[in-house]
Amino acid sequence: MASLKDMYQCQVHNCGYVYDPDKGEPKTSTPPGTAFKDLPDDWACPFCQASKKSFRPLAGPGSVAEEEG
Repeated sequence: MASLKDMYQCQVHNCGYVYDPDKGEPKTSTPPGTAFKDLPDDWACPFCQASKKSFRPLAGPGSVAEEEG
């Protein structure tokens, strides 16, 4: 199980989808409690199929919020 510091939300710019580790993602059979860093390398957005590398954290260094601030 991931530590709390690893349980951050990530957003993909293409479609705006936010991966929430507390909820997981039923469309990709990802169970709740799965940290973004623990998703498989070939995991993709369930809506626009953007790669895992296209996602950015919503808070902290390199995050979407840091860019907007």
